[in-house]
Amino acid sequence: MKSINRRNSLKKMMMGTLVAGAAPLIPLNASAMPQSKLKGNVNHAVCAWTFPNLSLDELCKAIKKIGFNAIDLVGPKDWHILQENGVDCSMCNGAEINLVHGFNNKLYHDQLVKNYTEVIPLVAKAGYKNLICFSGNRDGMDDETGLQNSVEGLKKIIGLAEQHNVTLVMELLNSRINHPDYMCDKTSWGVELCKRLGSDNFKLLYDIYHMQIDEGDLIRTIRNNHQYIAHYHTAGNPGRNEIDDTQEIYYPAVIRAIVETGFKGYVCQEFTPKKEDKLASLEEAIRICDV
Repeated sequence: MKSINRRNSLKKMMMGTLVAGAAPLIPLNASAMPQSKLKGNVNHAVCAWTFPNLSLDELCKAIKKIGFNAIDLVGPKDWHILQENGVDCSMCNGAEINLVHGFNNKLYHDQLVKNYTEVIPLVAKAGYKNLICFSGNRDGMDDETGLQNSVEGLKKIIGLAEQHNVTLVMELLNSRINHPDYMCDKTSWGVELCKRLGSDNFKLLYDIYHMQIDEGDLIRTIRNNHQYIAHYHTAGNPGRNEIDDTQEIYYPAVIRAIVETGFKGYVCQEFTPKKEDKLASLEEAIRICDV
């Protein structure tokens, strides 16, 4: 990712502070888009950080015009904006330290346990379901030690998540291009963590873009591991831009495979639009994924 650094964006969004410099009004052509009739097989969402040119309120209004009503990666301080617009928070954030300091390292357990202990009840009180978390970087650590440490740290909060019916969702990120040294960079590692924790309240965020880079074999992997996946993200590869025919992933087939597993969660657009009409790119992506 060249123009937008997601790591910095997430840090700035901690506890709901969105990355938004000047926030111009929604373009007339976007605000005039008719309400779409979607098929209803896919629950669509979009990541807030990918539209820094819009305020959260503007993004809420824009997605409802397109025909869906969920936004990822919004923290507690901004949930009231979603609620005022009748928009769901499909993936909450605000408890993580950052992407590189996560549950695989005992040095961060005290802070993470404190953060998640505070935020999990807030997620439940707001009526939301998913709260994101991260493995953190290896920093020279082997995968088995990282698994053991992650289990130890997550066990300190998984009971609270179960009590409040909140799902902790660890994101799979590629370590080859965007997030060098990130530990949870393979589906197999994340699935093993799920198995060791043995809780329905801990699952994975399968980012299709990231896993295309580090693994490929998307459809087979999804079919074989869907029971451990709570959420999906999209983006075009290479470039992390639009998911149209300028990139290599054929999203209709991937999304169809997801639907065929019986998945009832959210498929969230996390591409960074490079076209001038960014909301038109979002609408097109929703159409592509509305199988």
